[in-house]
Amino acid sequence: MTVVGRYKGKVYAWDVVNEAISDKAGEYLRPSMWYQVCGEEYIARAFEYAHAADPGAILFYNDYNEVNSIKRDKIYKLVKSLKDGGVPIGGVGLQGHWAIDEPSREQLDSTLKKFSDMGLKVQITELDISVYPKGHNARERKPEDADTTFSEQKETKQIEQYKMCFELFRKYRHVISGVTFWNVSDRHSWLDNFPVRGRKDYPLLFDKNLQPKKAFREVVRF
Repeated sequence: MTVVGRYKGKVYAWDVVNEAISDKAGEYLRPSMWYQVCGEEYIARAFEYAHAADPGAILFYNDYNEVNSIKRDKIYKLVKSLKDGGVPIGGVGLQGHWAIDEPSREQLDSTLKKFSDMGLKVQITELDISVYPKGHNARERKPEDADTTFSEQKETKQIEQYKMCFELFRKYRHVISGVTFWNVSDRHSWLDNFPVRGRKDYPLLFDKNLQPKKAFREVVRF
């Protein structure tokens, strides 16, 4: 309440609870310290306290890997239970840490449709699209990781993926209230070290020299 109250009237939205859902198939919520100490109700209480501190702010739940059908259903279950329970939640953030091979058009379309039917705002958060196939877990470097050039083939696949994503964002523009990126240019990215440490990635719309890439032109041309 102290942090939210400090910025009352200045910050329009808050990511109140982040990544509370477990990635494990048979587990609903992460066994975080918040969960261990307070139980599941800590999530609803966080929204209630944030709303009390700034009633005018839009309050979001934010999570990643939402295009995976199993985790998507768990995120949906949590958000719907909060909304149905009268908790002051205003939207859901879907993290866009994606890649040239994930999500598919069907995955993303079905995900956006599912959350658009909830009557809440949807935001695409932390968007970047890796030029490598999706890796969900950290791993050691392999010989096939040696080529880290931004080749024409990688560029083409990235262009196609960005174009597809923004076509669907526009399809659901009636509920999507914002798209934010996880950094600005390829100069620095967390994907330079994940899932393969030291492997250079090129996941954003501006290159290392802060110049717009071909993918940028496809995103803004409609």
